[in-house]
This record gives sequence, C-alpha cells and structure tokens, in this order.
Amino acid sequence: MPAPLFTSLITPPPAASAPARERFLHLLRLALAGGQFGKLLLSGPVGAEEDVERLTVRLVELRGEPALSFLWRHRTKDVTKNHAPEAGLAEIAALLGQRFRNAHLHTAVEEVQFAVSRKGRETLRVTRVDAAPEAPAAHDKAKQRPLDLAHPVWSALGLTHLVKGEPALVPAMARKWKQINRFVEILASAVDEAGLQGPVRVADFGSGKGYLTFAVHDWLQARGLAPRVTGIELRDDMVRLCNAVIEGEQLAGIRFDQGDVRTQAVQPLDVMIALHACDIATDHALHVGLQSGASIIMSSPCCHKELRPQMTLPAVLRPMLQHGIHLGQEAEMVTDSLRALLLESQGYRTQVFEFIALEHTSKNKMILAVKAQGAAAAALAARRPELLAQIAEIKRFYGLREQRLEQLLAA
Repeated sequence: MPAPLFTSLITPPPAASAPARERFLHLLRLALAGGQFGKLLLSGPVGAEEDVERLTVRLVELRGEPALSFLWRHRTKDVTKNHAPEAGLAEIAALLGQRFRNAHLHTAVEEVQFAVSRKGRETLRVTRVDAAPEAPAAHDKAKQRPLDLAHPVWSALGLTHLVKGEPALVPAMARKWKQINRFVEILASAVDEAGLQGPVRVADFGSGKGYLTFAVHDWLQARGLAPRVTGIELRDDMVRLCNAVIEGEQLAGIRFDQGDVRTQAVQPLDVMIALHACDIATDHALHVGLQSGASIIMSSPCCHKELRPQMTLPAVLRPMLQHGIHLGQEAEMVTDSLRALLLESQGYRTQVFEFIALEHTSKNKMILAVKAQGAAAAALAARRPELLAQIAEIKRFYGLREQRLEQLLAA
C-alpha cells in the first residue's frame, strides 16, 4: 500500500523508558505509515467467557481506500470485520493486554513481539528480518507459478493487494501462496497421469476459505478442462463468503455447499480433495473418493487419533515408544500406511510424501492416489491378496482391532 495514505498515522516516538505497549503501538503505526506492514496476530485470549482463539489483522483495500481487516478466529467459526485505519488502531490498542496477552507484528524489515505476563509485566522484543535477496541475474530463470497473481479472486480472498496500481502478494500470505501453487503443481502431474479430459468434476471437502478450491478451478479452466468444482464446508459463514466471491467475480463452474463428508451423498467425481480432514474424517473422505470412482484422490491427513489407543506395543518396540511423541509418530505412520495399502488394494497407484517444507506448515503430508489403467491396473489387481495380507499382518503386529477406511470398504 502506498505510504502517503498513512502519513496521518505517524506519531512522535515514545521515550525509551515508555511502557512496552506504547512502544509496540508506535512501531505498528510506523509499519503502516511506511508501507512495511505485513500481518498482526493477537493471541493468548484473556478470560474464558468467549470462544475466541486469536485475531489476525491484515491490510486490505476497500473501494479504493485502505482498511484494516480483522479476522476473529473462534472455535467453531471465523468472523471478519473491517475498520478504517485510525479506528482499527484504536481497537487494537484497546485489545492489547485486556483481551489478548500476546501480539506478534510481521513487517518487511522486522518482527515485533509484545507480551503481558499473568502478573502484568510487559515485554517487547524486536527481531530484524534478513533483507530480501538480490534480484536474479538476467540469465537466471524466474520461478514459474501455475497460477496468475493478477486474477481478481486472489484480491477478494485477501491474498493480494494493489501496490502502485499493480496486484502484489500480501507479504504475510507468501507461504500460503507457495502452498497453493505447490498443490496445483502436484494436481497437474496427477491430471496428466490420469489422462483426464473435460469436463472435470472436483469435490474439495473441508474447503474453508476456498484458496485451494478457487486455485483448482482457475488452473483447470486455464487448461481448457471445463471444471465443475464444488467446495464442501461445515461452516456456513465460509460458504457464504466464498459464494459471494463467485457472484462478485461472475465465475462459472464453481460453487460452495455446506455439508459434512461423513454424510455426503456419493456422486460421480474425477478428483476428490480433502486437506486437513481431522482423524477419521480423512477415512470418510477417502471412501467417498473411492465410491465416486474418482481418478485422483488427494488427501493431507491430520490429527491421527483412532489407532493410538488400540496399539499394543511389541516388546522390542516398547523402549522406543514409551515416549509419547514417538508413540504418536508411530501411530501416524501406521495409520497412513494402512490407508495407502487400502487404496492400492482398490486399484490406485499410491504415494505418501511431504508436499511442502515443514517450515510452511506442520500438516505437510500428502496421500496421492491415481487410479491405475491398463497393465498397471491388472498388476495391482493381481497383487490384491498380497496387499490385504500385508494389512492384516500390520494389524496383528500392533494389536489393532479396527481401522475406519477398512470398515467402510467392508460395509
């Protein structure tokens, strides 16, 4: 955002002995006035009367004017409110230390952390951020992304804003943008392997704010594959937000519905996506993908809870798995290994891998399954008894009684 829009926010610097809260607010104003503001995160809510978990503040442009967008994250919903800069700053000042103990300000040149202890002691820490690397030489090839940053949908979703009249990535959304593009790169490879032709029917379960859903639609449309994309999300406010973006941008071939993957009616699909479906919701999503005949199944599982309490540890593993963190990792590995084997037993070439670096997200595992064709399908069909025997042996080794995807397939 151009700096002249915020010159009114500059205030005289506080004395070095001023309270940490006052110095933090001054640095926040400077970041806005200097065009260096990236994102502000308020966390550590005070009191238990509300279900608010955290507040994220970003800079947006509304009808040509700058505004501070407040995203209130509750346990069961998200609420967005937009404020004029001065009103937003006043709101932040009122929240610091009163409703949130911690504040983390990301700027282009530094990170500023403010905290209030339970005894009321305020602290402020400022960390310099390494300068951006120099532009590559003319002979270096720039990284090509599969998505167009200039697409107006990204501005509507808060991923981009205008800088000197040109669309630019909001600094705080750089990691999210990298994740989205990496996901589309994986999808592109899977679409080529599966040999999909349009129209391509896609269901994205747990679509949230719709970043990936819109990205998949955009990429398929650019490839001329006539997308028919549906985002399915439990939270009604997210569904309304995404459908409003569709209406505002007059997009065709994409919609968002409120629903739960566990009760979803099976319809023919080409691509099933379920990212961060918690615990057995991943199994239900995989089952929907199988029942719908999807050529491509993409899942990023999390919150592996089903198998851990069932596991009876073989004596040789007990010294290693006596530590909770190791037991959790083992349960996660066993869960996703069984899922991969079950997908293979249904005729899918399956891979389990990290699709993005751990620094970008802790939920970085991908289960990718592409329906085998021709000789590859025949080979997997021949291996089915062997695969089922491997599943049974893993269950016997760990004393597992049941696994949800296996139960769903048996039913």
